[in-house]
Amino acid sequence: MFRRDLRPDSWFFSFLVGLCRSLLAFAALAKNQTSKGFAPVTIETPRHTYEYVASALDWWQAGRFCEQRFAQLLCEPQDSEQGSFSKLLQSHHIRGPVWLKERDSVLHKTKRRRGHTVPVLVFREKTDTKFVKVLSDFPTLPAVTACAHLQWDTRTQEIATIFSYAVPTFMNEFQLRGSVDEEGFVRFALIVHGHHSPYLPVFRADGLWHHFCVTWQQENGTWAIYADGKRRASASGLCSVGASAPQAIYGQGTFIIGQDQDSLGGTFRAKESFSGNITELYIWQRVLSSEQIEKVRSCWVLEQDLVFGWSSNALEVESTVQAVTTQLLCPGPVEECRVLEVGSSGLSYASCLQTLPFICLYSKGAYWQLRRAQLESSHSLASRVNSLAVRTVIPDSVFTSDVQDMNLSMALDALDILATVLRGGEVPVLEPSDLLAVLQLLKQVSDMEIQEGDKLEMLEQLGHYYMEVTELILEEQNSGTWSSINQVIRGPMAVVELCDRMVSLLVPLLTPERTKIMIQHGNIGLEVRELELREQELSAEAYMVQTPEKGRHDLIEVPAEEMQRLKSRGLQRVTVKNMWFGYGSLQRCLSSAVSQDVAASDGGQKSLRTAVGTAVISSTLLSDFQEISTSVRYRLQHRVQDLPNTLVGPICAFWNFSLSPDAGGMWSTAGCSVVMSLPDSTACFCNHTTNFAILLQVYEMQRTTKEEITLQTLTFIGCGVSFCALIVTFILFLVVRVPKSERTTVHKNLIFALAAGEALLMFSELAKTNQVLCFMVTAFLHLFFMAAFSWMLVEGLLLWSKVVAVNMSEDRRMKFYYVTGWGLPILIVGVTLATSFNKYVAANHCWLNVQTNVIWAFVGPVLFILAVNSLVLLRVLTVTVASARRRLKMLTPNSSLESQIGTHIWAAAKPVLVLLPVLGLTWLCGVLVHLSIVWAYVFIVLNSLQGLYIFLVYAIYNSEVRNAIQRMKDKKKALSFTNCSHPINYLSSPRNTTSWEGKLSPAAGSALPSPVQREPPVKSITSKGNFGAKIPMGISSIMSPERPVSEKCLVMGLQCRGSFSRKDGRSEELASPGESPAWAELSPCSPSQHLMLPNHVPL
Repeated sequence: MFRRDLRPDSWFFSFLVGLCRSLLAFAALAKNQTSKGFAPVTIETPRHTYEYVASALDWWQAGRFCEQRFAQLLCEPQDSEQGSFSKLLQSHHIRGPVWLKERDSVLHKTKRRRGHTVPVLVFREKTDTKFVKVLSDFPTLPAVTACAHLQWDTRTQEIATIFSYAVPTFMNEFQLRGSVDEEGFVRFALIVHGHHSPYLPVFRADGLWHHFCVTWQQENGTWAIYADGKRRASASGLCSVGASAPQAIYGQGTFIIGQDQDSLGGTFRAKESFSGNITELYIWQRVLSSEQIEKVRSCWVLEQDLVFGWSSNALEVESTVQAVTTQLLCPGPVEECRVLEVGSSGLSYASCLQTLPFICLYSKGAYWQLRRAQLESSHSLASRVNSLAVRTVIPDSVFTSDVQDMNLSMALDALDILATVLRGGEVPVLEPSDLLAVLQLLKQVSDMEIQEGDKLEMLEQLGHYYMEVTELILEEQNSGTWSSINQVIRGPMAVVELCDRMVSLLVPLLTPERTKIMIQHGNIGLEVRELELREQELSAEAYMVQTPEKGRHDLIEVPAEEMQRLKSRGLQRVTVKNMWFGYGSLQRCLSSAVSQDVAASDGGQKSLRTAVGTAVISSTLLSDFQEISTSVRYRLQHRVQDLPNTLVGPICAFWNFSLSPDAGGMWSTAGCSVVMSLPDSTACFCNHTTNFAILLQVYEMQRTTKEEITLQTLTFIGCGVSFCALIVTFILFLVVRVPKSERTTVHKNLIFALAAGEALLMFSELAKTNQVLCFMVTAFLHLFFMAAFSWMLVEGLLLWSKVVAVNMSEDRRMKFYYVTGWGLPILIVGVTLATSFNKYVAANHCWLNVQTNVIWAFVGPVLFILAVNSLVLLRVLTVTVASARRRLKMLTPNSSLESQIGTHIWAAAKPVLVLLPVLGLTWLCGVLVHLSIVWAYVFIVLNSLQGLYIFLVYAIYNSEVRNAIQRMKDKKKALSFTNCSHPINYLSSPRNTTSWEGKLSPAAGSALPSPVQREPPVKSITSKGNFGAKIPMGISSIMSPERPVSEKCLVMGLQCRGSFSRKDGRSEELASPGESPAWAELSPCSPSQHLMLPNHVPL
């Protein structure tokens, strides 16, 4: 509502106030204008800060603008976020198209006219002698594409033959001719099978380099001519023999550059010869698409279906043809880039060369860290550098910088002045804003494009200044400054990326005469080299850097087998870029960027921290500016880590930029493994090229050095004693002729596997210095210990078959046992080697690598076997205690409670004492090793003496072995009686000569007979029959020969002899009294007692 009391003078006053405000706002807006548009509009959200730049730039310039402000070009939003993001922009009065960085696609290459040094053939004038022959075998070509760079001689306008291909049956098989018309255009004509296309204009005869391609295919005789990336002419029907039957271009012909062949390989005419320069001729046996031709024009080499690639070694050059080298500047590829249409919420594409507004994206923390650095800056470095340069080299603020196309002279001058200021110590410690300004300048230099006419000798000097400035800002006094801007630059590896770009600028300096360039400034070094792959014998290519310590060096190399693989792919030359960053501020900042799972600790150590302990070294292979993936080996020197009660373990790692992108990446170990580790250096192998270092994992030693030595000594002594005992046991089984059975076969295999494993373990430390030998020792250790545990599993399964009825024949059981005992370990080791060959061996000793998942190839099966054998032992305990309870009730039904408890405890303890080592259950103590050093001693003692325990159980206290030895003694005595002419009737049956130890008890009623009549008479008993005499026995084998009914008696803890009647009416003989398990009751059944069989034992 209009107020009646408002006076005219108040209206005028309000108008003046509004006008003043508008003028002030317009003045502020004008002040903030950049040279190319208005000041950015800042939009803040809880997580990000967006900066809308209204200045219209092409896609590459927009990306560089954001990078120089330490931001990123806005990435394409998710489909669900497009509408809301568009509304957010509209709320700030932003409309129209803006550039985007495409999501989930290959990143656009940096727009750059890349320098490319190539050999050039010079045909100075039209003659009948100058020619170049291509030394390549040409197959039959149903389709063909030929591309080259050409510089036409402007002095001639006659017809010239650029190349001709002839076969014995036809001279003009495939040919390209050209001439200059009255308007100054070069016209091309393609000839196939003598059929001639019309002369059509392709490019101007201006004396400049032009790129051309000609294509032809047999189907419909379709042909096309391209010049400078654009199709200039095309048609079909060229070389039609019939209505629609073109022929393929014949193979095994002669290809000549610069002349028309009137006879095969000769008879040239001067008036049809070529005058000018030609280079980069490539021929494919297929038709390239327009996109592929554009890539070829941009100096990309397409390897697929390549028949001939430009190479001086593949050309026969006539002596008057001059061969020189020149540098071509390859144009950037023509691409389309992503665009967001603000207001319509739609996405589209536009030519990357089109100029549009754009949005820079910051993380919230990085934006305010950047703002804080600008507010707290004293601008001392900028003012000093700008005053010496008498121009603005370093702007006062990164927010006022603009995209500047810096040339070589400007870059050299700026870095020279900056290096002088930093070298002179005028700014002892860089402020955050100073460091950001230096990085901004380094970005501008690394994004510089080499122009035609630039003096290439200045490039090397630029490289020296660049490395010197980088080395000065990485000095240790600037460590705190790097940390303060860590979020802004997304980690200190940003400077490594900048140096990598700088190395790429030095590639044009490489020539056939100078194949390597090296630059080193203090703590930083770089190398770029060109490698020829034509030699018959290729060797490893190493980059070696001398470290500050005298006589020591770091190196990285591409193995010879990798070079051979690249050669087999058809590559003729590669470019290698190497960089080295000595220990300094870079490593201190990078030490915090270590993922939690980058290393693993063992039971004797506790991980304290992980730090970068070496230089950072990198290697990259390029073929025509395309990166090639290959494996590398590197060796780096450690920094001294002299910390009390700590242990340092090396980890081979590389910087992965894709991990935690907001932080600039993290260290990763994927594809890398330790090859050899020494106290002062470590050698690594990685299956890819990038930036590498050695991470030092610092552990707190939970055991002292004395304790470690004691444990190692106990292990060596215990393994030695066990090995000797196992060998003696194995020999006894072979020599004394123990009756063959399943159990003796299982015993022999277990003893052999365990003895082989312990022998290798004792001497494995001697193989550490030899990489191949250590690998072999590790593989065999894995195999034999895995086999030992597998046969322990077989022992458990065999014991289970005696406790629980198993319906399987003996032959089938033994086949299953052999497959389990040897087949399973071989399979596990083979699969492990096939899948984890490069990370199989540990760094410091010859055993499986515990820092990777390889260790589970041993631990996993072992845990399974121990679990199965634990169930077997539990079942045996149940049967044993039940049998002891029944026997106690039969023998002493009125015994006291204390006596019964003691009997039950002893009945349970005996099988545990005997079966724990045999079934490998003592290894369960290894789970408790990390709790105390006491458990480590217990674990080593129990397992290192496992062989000795087997010797005692299987040999000393094994009745079968003792009986076999006794039979040998008896046979020897019998033979001695025979030699004395006193023959005796020696019993041939092994059962009749079984030795009984001890003497018969008084209940037996008689003394032992003579040696040849030791066996007491066998008495027949019924199913409830009488038992034999009571004979004191020692510990016998837990594994007796397969006598089914006897086994069931032994399981019940009974020692029986004689025969009994089965339920089906048949009688069966029981086992001899000497064949009882060590955990069985030592006193036999009384003659007056009845045989009580448990219900679960089938007869």
